[in-house]
Amino acid sequence: MTNLFRVRTAVLDVAYEASGPEDAVPVVLLHGFPYDPRAFDDVVALINQAGLRAIAPYLRGYGATHFLSKDTPRSGEQAALGQDLLELLDALKIERAILAGFDWGGRAACIVSALWPERVLGLVSCTGYNIQDLAGSQMPAEPAQELRFWYQYYFHTTRGRNGLTENRGEFCKLLWKLWSPGWAFDVATFERTAMSFANVDFVDVVIHSYRHRMQNASGDPRYAGIEARLAAQPKINVPTINIHGAVDGVNPVQNSEGHAKHFGAQYQRRVFDKVGHNPPQEDPKGFAEAILDLHRMVGS
Repeated sequence: MTNLFRVRTAVLDVAYEASGPEDAVPVVLLHGFPYDPRAFDDVVALINQAGLRAIAPYLRGYGATHFLSKDTPRSGEQAALGQDLLELLDALKIERAILAGFDWGGRAACIVSALWPERVLGLVSCTGYNIQDLAGSQMPAEPAQELRFWYQYYFHTTRGRNGLTENRGEFCKLLWKLWSPGWAFDVATFERTAMSFANVDFVDVVIHSYRHRMQNASGDPRYAGIEARLAAQPKINVPTINIHGAVDGVNPVQNSEGHAKHFGAQYQRRVFDKVGHNPPQEDPKGFAEAILDLHRMVGS
């Protein structure tokens, strides 16, 4: 059974779901934009059945996670997400965990794995090495990829901010359809997640995330040191299984083909047939198998 809990970090009151034996190996499951922990429901059941503990937090700006102070910048930058994850591990007194995520959550997991590997038993992430190269953010991608990033450019405008504010449900549903063209999700499935977009800070965090990554918004000085470390594009040396959906509509599968150089010797890449941008919800069995295989690999 999954239960909702709360814990405080330096700037957040984090809502998270937890299930499985309390003394078992912890697996932290990290969602992205525009998703929430519902993406992992079927994965949780499978890893709990295998005896692992599942912890699925709502990221900053989502669901019941809230900022402690109105004065804290509503940053969505990558360093903030990575620090949030590290502080969650500290608050829960988790010395080492398996980290598993996609999109924003996968980025947070990659950051902690790269900068604080002593806290990570292993990493399951998606779409390759996704620590952002901010210095290279002004270099154009090939035109077809620029088209897939239309929503990011939209968010750089006042019209885009207003559009996300006023039409967040329909907007996010459209992204689900575009990014996972083979996933026939129903209205109820989407609505269970869409509730998390009602968070008062959702728009601010999302807009800042996409503006910051293209150097069109300043970062929170609190995270400047981490961003400086990430600028070196640090290698990830923890055991890693990386998943890429074969029909990912925003980050095509070929984009991660050369990413092994960013990882250590214990690295695997798995392509999920007929899966788009949300592997844990589109293929929960395959995603759970990656976690369990990694668990066996590291012998934890």
